[in-house]
Amino acid sequence: MDTTAKNPAGPLDGVRVIDLSTVVMGPYAAQILGDLGADVIKIESPADGVRVGPYRTTPGMTPLALNVNRNKRSVTLDLKQDAGRERALELIATADVLITNMRPGALARLGLDHEQITALNPRLVYAHGQGFRGDSDRAGNAAYDETVQAASGLVDVANRAIGSPVYLPTILADKVSALTIVYSVLAALVHRGTSGAGQYIEIPMTDTLLAFNLVEHLAGHSFEPPIGPTGFPLSMTRGHRAVSTRDGLACVMPYNPRNFRDFFAAAGRPDLAEDPRVNGDSIQDADIDPLMALIEECAPSLTTAEWERVCAKHSIPMAPALELDRAAEDPYVREGHLLDVVDHPSEGAVRSIGIPVRFAATPASVRRLAPLPGEHTDEVLRELATRS
Repeated sequence: MDTTAKNPAGPLDGVRVIDLSTVVMGPYAAQILGDLGADVIKIESPADGVRVGPYRTTPGMTPLALNVNRNKRSVTLDLKQDAGRERALELIATADVLITNMRPGALARLGLDHEQITALNPRLVYAHGQGFRGDSDRAGNAAYDETVQAASGLVDVANRAIGSPVYLPTILADKVSALTIVYSVLAALVHRGTSGAGQYIEIPMTDTLLAFNLVEHLAGHSFEPPIGPTGFPLSMTRGHRAVSTRDGLACVMPYNPRNFRDFFAAAGRPDLAEDPRVNGDSIQDADIDPLMALIEECAPSLTTAEWERVCAKHSIPMAPALELDRAAEDPYVREGHLLDVVDHPSEGAVRSIGIPVRFAATPASVRRLAPLPGEHTDEVLRELATRS
């Protein structure tokens, strides 16, 4: 589906991105750049990871493919063949940005590593996402979201907080790294605008997620010698979880003594509102867990909607727990067009995830729904021929 004529181009209008990546990290980053107005050309093979899985109508049009490939044109090329590789190089020569997450050895064998590409297109911003730093002894290791969660300390945080070394049930490393690719590419484009030169950007997933985790979890180890343990106290308590209201689940998260006092008063527990633990200048770390246990104990006294009104009145952080199966019915989601139903030309009615950022002057938009594998091969190659 092409809605280019109806929707604004966005702040990256005129920027061409070649998406030579698979699975989620690179494709998600490229999609965001496309949402912002870039012309994104996805070079793919039938083996692309997001193309594997269940589909309704067309093979390859899987949920992941629909959710990370919009605002792109798809070109199918076999990079192991000379002809396919030459077409890819011709496309890269026309680009402002290249995004890839292929392993360095594979890129070198295909003649697509940074050194060879820079000679072809010195103005190119070359963004390479990989599991581990290129100068480390893990550089060539296979890496998936779970391995990065383990290597970045996230599994340790979960184990200490809940007593089980679980992986977070979302591909956090891929998506945080995708966002890191986006802001890194934008910074490099600004630099190119003043210097005229492109550059190589390495985005190691493990380093990215470690830095992300340590913002709060470095804690007492922020000082040398340490003045306390690692781990953000509130996040590390057993009571750091949603609570059951009279009719559902909600996050009720008092952050200061007054929040706790107002909550306990609303729950009909004036005795707890007088508790010395919530009547000082701040909440002590040692008191967080028992106080959160009291929040859980009191929460069933009101419905979720009643708590939402009470908490809004007293500026207590609170939100109903969204059930993903019912997300499309949620008023906040619906009014913000965060999950609209659109008509895909081959797949019929599909849900399109909304663009979360709003620009006053250069709005981002969905100009193309996710393409079929290779849908734009002929179109893009004709453009190449016209350029030459």
